[in-house]
Amino acid sequence: MTTVTVGDYMTAGPHTIGDEQPLVHAHAMLKAHGVRHLPVLRGGHLVGMITERDLALIETLADVEPCEVRVEEAMQPQVFTVGPREPLEQVARAMAERRIGSAVVMDDGKVVGVFTTVDALNALAEVLEAQGAPARRRQGKGHVHRLG
Repeated sequence: MTTVTVGDYMTAGPHTIGDEQPLVHAHAMLKAHGVRHLPVLRGGHLVGMITERDLALIETLADVEPCEVRVEEAMQPQVFTVGPREPLEQVARAMAERRIGSAVVMDDGKVVGVFTTVDALNALAEVLEAQGAPARRRQGKGHVHRLG
């Protein structure tokens, strides 16, 4: 049996941003590329992550000028990183336990991808489809929404 890896479902070759860039540039990149996560680099090395949610929060603060505030000041410096050959099941479980929405995929010290909850949901949908599993209602938190 073949192990399904993060590399099988990650968004490869992600857009990145330098830590010295202004927030307005990060916002423009997210919008232009239709992504929600940008790994932040300094000298080619990963130093953080900035997300659409981070920008929305910072931009609501009084006296914040997105043209003047740098990405470094708004980014999350602690980033969950994984390798592209790590089993998808382990990474998804770790993300769920830590309640985090993304992982930066690193290979030989370089950013090679981003794996998000959307990627995990795509993987789940493919697995369920391949199994021909009927939709089941799980008891627990939240609401059940029917499609269609």
